[in-house]
Amino acid sequence: MKADAQNEKALKKEEMVEKSDLDKKLSWKQIAVLCICGALIGFVNGFFGGGGGMICVPLLERLLNLPNKYSHATAIVIILPISFVSAVIYFLGGHLQTIPFVTVGSGVVLGGILGSFLLKFLPSKIIRIIFVIIMLAGGIRLLF
Repeated sequence: MKADAQNEKALKKEEMVEKSDLDKKLSWKQIAVLCICGALIGFVNGFFGGGGGMICVPLLERLLNLPNKYSHATAIVIILPISFVSAVIYFLGGHLQTIPFVTVGSGVVLGGILGSFLLKFLPSKIIRIIFVIIMLAGGIRLLF
């Protein structure tokens, strides 16, 4: 019980430090770089039909020094409207098939709910390891 209380106290302290770091002002140069990166993320997501989040998370961590959990959560919120617009364009162009959309889409919704739930509870180190494994697996899969 005592260890749980100490862990909870440490997590709250880490969260407070993380939140205070998020309140800093950005320079015009940083804003310009972020806009260019946003355009790149949007292009990748639209061109490949996804994958913008894999670029967005490391950029948020490196450019804004966002903590791991904040980077992942922010990437999800950023990618949602991009994916919606891309989906509409693909649909209007006749490139969307109903059965894969419904079946895979249902799984994506359920997986997204589960993933966002787990993001709250998993330590940042574990999240980073999972992210790296998925990135490596995707890269290796593309090679072969």
